[in-house]
Amino acid sequence: MNSYILLDRTGSMASLWDEALGSVNAYVGDLGDAHVTLALFDAHDGLQFEVLRAGVPAATWKPVTNDDATPRGMTPLFDAIGRMIALAEKDNPEKAILVIMTDGEENSSREMKKGDVKAALERIEKRGWQVVFLGADFAKFSDADAVGLAGAKVMAMATGSMGASMRMMAKKSRAYFDGNVDVAFSAEDRAEAGEADVQKRKGS
Repeated sequence: MNSYILLDRTGSMASLWDEALGSVNAYVGDLGDAHVTLALFDAHDGLQFEVLRAGVPAATWKPVTNDDATPRGMTPLFDAIGRMIALAEKDNPEKAILVIMTDGEENSSREMKKGDVKAALERIEKRGWQVVFLGADFAKFSDADAVGLAGAKVMAMATGSMGASMRMMAKKSRAYFDGNVDVAFSAEDRAEAGEADVQKRKGS
């Protein structure tokens, strides 16, 4: 049982960074027996993909802080998703969930095109692995749509709600690990996350 968290560390995340890191720590704290891999991504002179935690048991997780990384660079979203999928496939767990958290749109990938990412996501979803796309105070999901992520697996999180949303995400992850329950966001989940407010302010 493995959870893979792909976190956008681009420059636009600066105002959200403390909350984003806190929400990751909250997620892992409620995750149970799973192993967790956390990778950050941005772009300057190409993709920068940094694995901060690799297959760490949730019970022994050391909270990630500003001492580990700070925001910078642009958004090579497709490249980063491709790298994370390759990492997960190399680990080859029986069950896996990929949590993608970003506050921006693809703007600098060089290795992967949307068709490549869509094919890779379809490949791991056929294995029963789960993929979710979380917008950090962000609600333009054209990139998620382009790579085939269903609406039920895509959600915007308002500032101030990210910790609660990620704890909810941990509960859904445990349900999947324990009983093959597909991860999907309900109307109640979206209300708690403040999605409507984000859509109103940022556009959908």
